[in-house]
Amino acid sequence: MTKKWSALFVLGLCLASCYQPERNCKEFKTGTYSFTAMIDGEEQTTTFVRDEAIEIDYFDGKQDTSSIRWLNDCEYIVKKINPKSRAEEKSIHMKILSTEGNSYTFEYSIVGSSQKSRGKAIKIKQ
Repeated sequence: MTKKWSALFVLGLCLASCYQPERNCKEFKTGTYSFTAMIDGEEQTTTFVRDEAIEIDYFDGKQDTSSIRWLNDCEYIVKKINPKSRAEEKSIHMKILSTEGNSYTFEYSIVGSSQKSRGKAIKIKQ
């Protein structure tokens, strides 16, 4: 391999392995957010308000409150305060993967489950 190709190869490896997405998680610990997801083939939007310890979700004309336990600046556990079913009793692990402007991409799963889903939340108010 010539020196030129060696240098390009090393540069390519560094760019591929050195890239770290922006993660300004502290900026997203509190505020009002919007999240849109496909539910039964229909696009649905929920709004939630979060402070350091509580998250209040507004969806389909209903309000639901969950407690929050932060594991670190980018990960937290959500648990419904008044679950209405056995499924709602399960805690959800949330992980902020990247941040950009007024939004963040996150991964979530039921605690103990290996099945993960992703979403994007948009901050609409401080």
